[in-house]
Amino acid sequence: MLRQIVISCILAAVARPISARTRPHYGGTLRVEVEGDPWQRPGGLARRMVLHGLTAIGLDGTARPALAVEWKSENNDHRWQFQLRPGVHFHDGTSLNSTNVVASLTAICGADCPWTAVHAVGTSVVFTCDSPMPNLPALLGGDEYRIALTSAANPGSPPGSIGTGPFEFTGLSNGVLTLSANDSSWQGRPFLDVLEIHTHRSIRDQFLDISGGRTDLVEVPSEQLRQAREQRLTVVASPPVSLLALTISDSGSLANLNLRASIALAVDRGALFNVIFQKQGEITASLLPAEITGYSFLFTADRDLNKAHELRGGVTPPGLTIAAEGGPTMQLSAQRIALNLRDAGFNVQVATGVPQHIDLTLRLLRLESNQPQPGMESILRAAGLAIPVQGQTPAALYTVERQILFSHMLIPLLYLPRAFAISGRVRDLRLGPDGTPELARVSLEDAP
Repeated sequence: MLRQIVISCILAAVARPISARTRPHYGGTLRVEVEGDPWQRPGGLARRMVLHGLTAIGLDGTARPALAVEWKSENNDHRWQFQLRPGVHFHDGTSLNSTNVVASLTAICGADCPWTAVHAVGTSVVFTCDSPMPNLPALLGGDEYRIALTSAANPGSPPGSIGTGPFEFTGLSNGVLTLSANDSSWQGRPFLDVLEIHTHRSIRDQFLDISGGRTDLVEVPSEQLRQAREQRLTVVASPPVSLLALTISDSGSLANLNLRASIALAVDRGALFNVIFQKQGEITASLLPAEITGYSFLFTADRDLNKAHELRGGVTPPGLTIAAEGGPTMQLSAQRIALNLRDAGFNVQVATGVPQHIDLTLRLLRLESNQPQPGMESILRAAGLAIPVQGQTPAALYTVERQILFSHMLIPLLYLPRAFAISGRVRDLRLGPDGTPELARVSLEDAP
């Protein structure tokens, strides 16, 4: 009996510090490094922490309440009413109301909004649409439509930097953007005191700094996931959420559908996947990952150079220009695609500098929801194709996708994960549905 008591005491003594280590601490500064601009739209990490949307996308891909607590649709999804959350304030103390929400949304998209009109009606925001918008709640949870106070601005801050989020903008100096905890956040105060985001850091420098203990969170590009793990970095990765896609102009010689189809068949997805992106993610010829729809296998991803030559029909179009949005890996991918197209008889050059005309653009499009209908709409919006997706059944979604893909203006190539490496101080890091770090929930092991 005495032995059991002693063992129990030892186990209790050991368990106490373990429990204390796993309990979140308030305080501390999280040091983050990014390659680009954390305030860019969409996808900027700083914007995600400073601004909320009317809704938010949950981990299951559905719209959840945020600045709006509830919503309802009328007239077969032609009219939507969103009831605002009471008692919410912007960082400067201004109360959230329907008027400043409408002003923010109007400033974001002006005459190019996906809805026809938006109005302030008491404590509600009302959207009207010429066409049905069944996915409007999910759309408003996307990064593009986050609410900022348009009537005021912090001196020296990015435009639209006064929001309602868990952190508020407090400084930008020498490429370091500083965000401080919002003590009055309607979601509750975040654990961290400060987010310190170092901008325009090369991936090489980010890896050196995380390995040397000089930062706490860095980006890990898909093509370097294997290297990061071999270096024994602690990596948090998402499912495939970024679509590598080629957009093709339908003007000039490329107004010819057969030429666009020839280009689509000439691209070697396998080489991109195996060589450049180091077998991360998945090859696709579909707009959505295979696990979301279950029908992506119906779109062939195989290269068919003979068919590409046949569709070109001996026509040699004028020289084409391909551009890539992003860093060196995207540029390398564009060069590989240019070689593929030359094999099919096209004269293709990779753009340098700021070209006057672009025929093909290699882009990374972010999937904002893991639900098929709003997920497809998010990809189409990112590609500049504002096409509402009405059907919800797999058959209806397949019909829409087939119509889009057979226009050969948007060519899916790969679906890639997003990943981040973290230091040993970081606790409870989770990635959102689009692979963005949810830093409002993070705490630091050594916080006071």
